[in-house]
Amino acid sequence: MMDSTLAYTKEVDARGLNCPLPILRTKKALTTINPGDVLRILSTDPHSQQDFAAFAKQTGHSLIHAGNAEGIYFFYLQRNK
Repeated sequence: MMDSTLAYTKEVDARGLNCPLPILRTKKALTTINPGDVLRILSTDPHSQQDFAAFAKQTGHSLIHAGNAEGIYFFYLQRNK
């Protein structure tokens, strides 16, 4: 089950999409929120676990929580800049 106790500002539903589309949609959504805000991303691509860890490291945003439930991967990414 996804952690519903974490607050987020916006959600990106990338279920059913394969790399690089979840990352591209996330990158676009990050431009619509303020620094400090949190974006929740939903994905069914099993490679997204590595993709979002690398994306956060390369872009300077914080991956504050990640997990999976019933084949859906979820990520909470905080915009830092």
